[in-house]
Amino acid sequence: MGLWDAFLNWIRSLFFRQEMELSLIGLQNAGKTSLVNVIATGGYSEDMIPTVGFNMKKVTKGNVTIKLWDLGGQPRFRSMWERYCRAVSAIVYVVDAADYENLSVSKCELHDLLSKSSLNGIPLLVLGNKIDKPDALSKDDLTERMDLKSITGREVCCFMISCKNSSNIDAVIDWLVKHSKSMN
Repeated sequence: MGLWDAFLNWIRSLFFRQEMELSLIGLQNAGKTSLVNVIATGGYSEDMIPTVGFNMKKVTKGNVTIKLWDLGGQPRFRSMWERYCRAVSAIVYVVDAADYENLSVSKCELHDLLSKSSLNGIPLLVLGNKIDKPDALSKDDLTERMDLKSITGREVCCFMISCKNSSNIDAVIDWLVKHSKSMN
């Protein structure tokens, strides 16, 4: 039966390719570029250079091609976020779950972005990164501090991850693949 399923999946992949476009946003040093690298290569590096402006990378997982827009999180780049979030399959908002000082700024930036009418209905995936740190927030605490339950009119999902240890990266990729769009 396993061989038959593999054969059917191969046949499907010939005819049913999927693609998605994502914007990865969040404050500087949240781990957006690290996440792109872990998804693309499975590797993590301590020596990441902050993204200036944006980077784009295409990654293929199975029969899904993911176009990742990695947007700079410094204050001067935040005004660009909306432009790169329009018409994407999902908005991925990365939060440093151990950076208590910037949680209120992160929350304000997220809610301000989601108030833009051009982004109505686009699914939101919030990733609490750096759970490898001993003082990282729990999922419940992050959900409360970011006021995620007040977000309506769109699907909202939250995962706690560690790019450094690749914790829960598979769950993130599974969620993303389920939100991909079939090519026409």
